[in-house]
Amino acid sequence: MDLVSGYKGMVGLVFGNDNSGSNEDSYVERLLDRISNGVLPDDRRNAMAELQSVVAESRGAQLAFGAMGFPVLMGVLKEERDDVEMIRGALETLVSALTPIDHAKGPQNEVQPALMNTDLLSREAENISLLLSLLSEEDFYVRYYTLQILTALLTNSQNRLQEAILTIPRGITRLMDMLMDREVIRNEALLLLTHLTREAEEIQKILVFEGAFEKIFSIIKEEGGSEGGVVVQDCLELLNNLLRNNASNQVLLRETLGFDAIISILKLRGSSYSFTQQKTINLLSALETINLLLMGGSESDPGKDTNKLTNRTVLVQNKVFDYLLLLGVESQWAPIPVRCAALRCIADLIVGHPKNLDTLSSKVLGEEPQVEPALNSILRIILRTSSAQEFIEADHVFKSFCERNSDGQTMLASTLIPQPYSMTNAPIEEDVRMSFGSMLLHGLTLGESDGDLETCCRAASVLSHVLRDNIQCKERVLRIELESPTPSLGASEPLMHRMVKYLALASNMKNKDGKTSTKENSYVQPIILKLLVTWLADCPNAAQCFLASRPHLTYLLELVSNPSATTCTRGLAAVLLGECVIYNKSGESGKDAFTVVDAISQKIGLTSYFLKFDEMMKSFLFSPVKTTKPHKPLTRSAAASMEEIEDVDEQDSSDHKNEDHPILSSVFDSHFVNFVKSLEGNIRETIVDVYSRPKSEVAVVPAELELKRGESDKDYIERLKSFVQKQCSEIQNLLGRNATLAENLAKTGGSVSSQPEQRTSGGFDRVQAETLRRDLQEASQRIEMLKAEKAKIESEASMYQNLAGKMESDLKSLSDAYNSLEQANFHLEKEVKALKSGGASTPPDVEAIKAEAREEAQKESEAELNDLLVCLGQEQSRVEKLSARLLELGEDVDKLLEGVGDDMGLPEDSEKEED
Repeated sequence: MDLVSGYKGMVGLVFGNDNSGSNEDSYVERLLDRISNGVLPDDRRNAMAELQSVVAESRGAQLAFGAMGFPVLMGVLKEERDDVEMIRGALETLVSALTPIDHAKGPQNEVQPALMNTDLLSREAENISLLLSLLSEEDFYVRYYTLQILTALLTNSQNRLQEAILTIPRGITRLMDMLMDREVIRNEALLLLTHLTREAEEIQKILVFEGAFEKIFSIIKEEGGSEGGVVVQDCLELLNNLLRNNASNQVLLRETLGFDAIISILKLRGSSYSFTQQKTINLLSALETINLLLMGGSESDPGKDTNKLTNRTVLVQNKVFDYLLLLGVESQWAPIPVRCAALRCIADLIVGHPKNLDTLSSKVLGEEPQVEPALNSILRIILRTSSAQEFIEADHVFKSFCERNSDGQTMLASTLIPQPYSMTNAPIEEDVRMSFGSMLLHGLTLGESDGDLETCCRAASVLSHVLRDNIQCKERVLRIELESPTPSLGASEPLMHRMVKYLALASNMKNKDGKTSTKENSYVQPIILKLLVTWLADCPNAAQCFLASRPHLTYLLELVSNPSATTCTRGLAAVLLGECVIYNKSGESGKDAFTVVDAISQKIGLTSYFLKFDEMMKSFLFSPVKTTKPHKPLTRSAAASMEEIEDVDEQDSSDHKNEDHPILSSVFDSHFVNFVKSLEGNIRETIVDVYSRPKSEVAVVPAELELKRGESDKDYIERLKSFVQKQCSEIQNLLGRNATLAENLAKTGGSVSSQPEQRTSGGFDRVQAETLRRDLQEASQRIEMLKAEKAKIESEASMYQNLAGKMESDLKSLSDAYNSLEQANFHLEKEVKALKSGGASTPPDVEAIKAEAREEAQKESEAELNDLLVCLGQEQSRVEKLSARLLELGEDVDKLLEGVGDDMGLPEDSEKEED
């Protein structure tokens, strides 16, 4: 057997040479010989026990066993079913052969005998069938060891074992029966089925039809639900494997058992503040099950959306909100991963589902008399939590609530009522009795007192969701005015002006150590800018309010040019400047669109300004490669320690080496990114249009155009006409050049240097760009010609290939014909030789045959001659009649017939000569 010889060679490779492992090889070989050829049963059992011991302890013995031992032990399992002790020993030996032996000292690339043995055993489908048949044995250890072997095979050769089990009749049914066996075997069967159902849709469907859902929930209930041990985790992992990306299984569960059994796992029992590590993992697994149902199935499933909508409806009807709010909002002792997962489920339940939105907005938490709406409690989490991940998930709830929900946005905006300054300056802990809007405004204005703008920035993120795509809410919030911290300095100021003030303060914000913060709070300015960009979109009054304070424009110009600001901050500031142009309907001097464009041109330069857009679009936050990471399934290995679970808050901080804070990857969702990208083109086009038009129409009459003394009116009018025509021509040329310049700046903004002193090189750059463009065009034409020549050559090659094939077929047919002729010639020669060699036969009478042939030929010639004479007679009579007619007409008949007789006479003469 080649495979066995290969394994024997591998033994020598691992241990240095062919003799280094000879002792173990010979020892294993002797034990196998005693097992297969021994006479005494006790001796064979002792040999089996020794073999199991040495294989469990020695890597060399594992290699030797893999090379020669499998046929012997599989023969024992197949033929000696009555000897339970031998069957146990054989199975236990197989378990040892498939179990890795760890050695602290050893090269990293050392061969793993256990993996090689697993591969060798799983190659034969008969071995899998034999092992499955052992599950029906009565002996406990036989079933237990068999499950361990199958689990080891599945761990290292998953696809091969999945395919083998599908081809074996009742293979999966036997595994399912193990779930009703004794506890130890049941737990092993759970592990086996968990591995077996990963990415195996056919096996998942068979398990479901075999009653897997009922058995799983029965075990979970028996083990105590979320308070249970690792068995509950295994059950939930198996359940998630059956539901993940499988809409048909989800529908079957919903229409048979329903979702009550899943939701009941989320119910907290015992002390609500007691969260052990295993309980946390069980709750996370159950929340993952809810999340899988909210996904509805795989992306390619056509019925995914319908199934998703139905699952959301049924889950809310089963009071899932109560359990999720208890875990995610009310239970302050719950671990952060549990709270985050619960908030994520709440957000997915309400997005695009009006009925669920109404249900959440009507939910209240707490006990009388201190009850408050659930949305208020979620907002408090945003403002208070110290976990960045919890802020992201709670913020996602408001994003989902406000998405395509104008009524909900209006409801939230209607509660935005300014509080007295004394209440605004109160600690955030006293916000329990505040309305949603008052709490939000409290968070927006809290940062000024303590120098920490993080709370303000989080509140700004929520406010941006309330204002998104809702003009009424933008106008309403625009009218909010906040009381001045120092009343003696003046009247109240608009909320928008306070946000711009905090935007400026954020650049100098200091952390708790008194040092200027950089990376830690680099998300404050971008989030406030996101609010302002969202606010000004399609809202001219907002743009007018922003420009009402002259320092706002100056600060924004400085922020765009600030080299210490992040790329995202500079880009968003440029977008905000662009909105002040495209949504500016003001005709007031100093605040109109022309003023903003002139300021951009003078302070920044259009080239440098447009460069900010290009830099921002190349950043990670706006890159098309940025995608949401799929949620990894929670397995035993992923949940090995509580530290790995709680590390979710900072897991993204080291994934991307960029200057932007990882929080921004979640806050800058795809909707906002696409909105900014679409806004960029509009900004470029509008600024080019404004820049290429004259700012004002002022008629300037030079002094030399005044009427000269003694000049007639006619001459004066002619001189004015010529001057006006000349000026108009020059103006048109200047406007055209201005428009071309602005357009080139807009198009080539990303490739031209942003330094003012380098702007003079723009003409040279344009000439160079034109030359490169011409070269590129010529290269493209050459490529097209080469493509055409290539197509022509390929067509000719194809034609010649077909011709060669035809010629080859013709040659083959000629060859066949030549061979057939050769065979015919050979047969004829053979017949001739036979005729020559046949001397006994009398030769034919040749003379008689010749005479007979001559007589027949003479008779045929006479008959033909008679027919010819008759024809000649008829022709002669016709000639005579024609001659007479020609004479009557005066023609010379002899002259016409001259030479005719000579031609006709030749055959006759030859015939006479032959006679």
